[in-house]
Amino acid sequence: MTEPTGYPIPARTHRVEDVVQRSRFVTTLGHAATPEEARAFIDAVRQEFPDATHNCWAFVAGPPGSTAAIGMSDAGEPHGTAGRPMLDVLLHSGVGEVVAVVTRYFGGVKLGKGGLVRAYGGAVQQALASLPRAERVERVEVTVTVDYAVIEPLRRLLEEAGADVLEESYADVVRYRAAVPAPRVARLEAALADVSAGRASVTRGGAA
Repeated sequence: MTEPTGYPIPARTHRVEDVVQRSRFVTTLGHAATPEEARAFIDAVRQEFPDATHNCWAFVAGPPGSTAAIGMSDAGEPHGTAGRPMLDVLLHSGVGEVVAVVTRYFGGVKLGKGGLVRAYGGAVQQALASLPRAERVERVEVTVTVDYAVIEPLRRLLEEAGADVLEESYADVVRYRAAVPAPRVARLEAALADVSAGRASVTRGGAA
């Protein structure tokens, strides 16, 4: 079984509309790897719907469930009725690096606090259900040094690890620089040590 190498993120901007008690709710989801990207997305949606009654929002700018970089706003709705339920849904969605804006056009019927919580949380749930997803893969840059006799096993192991080869050099020894999915680096190191009788050198760099 192949271990996961990353986590789901929005593949593109996605929008869903619904009507609750005559109020129109437009939910827009997007990708945001940082709080700055999330706020830029929120501002763009606000500009798209400047006449809306509310543009409430929430974001998780990190791995699924991470609270290291989050944000939310009720945007004029009663405290705790919009941003918090939206954020709670995002945090439990299994999707990372995601921002949600729920735009409301008031239809003349008040929903009450409980109704607002259900409407805003439900709007995000509905949008997530049909969200196109991609995979966010964290990669680590490694430099591998081997003897010429190990070139073919090295190439095979890099391919099996899903690595992107960034640079190759051939001198007294062979040196490959590659970006390897983070969960697979340790396995690659062990396999290279095995095929090279411990003579392969693997140096880890930063995130690639």
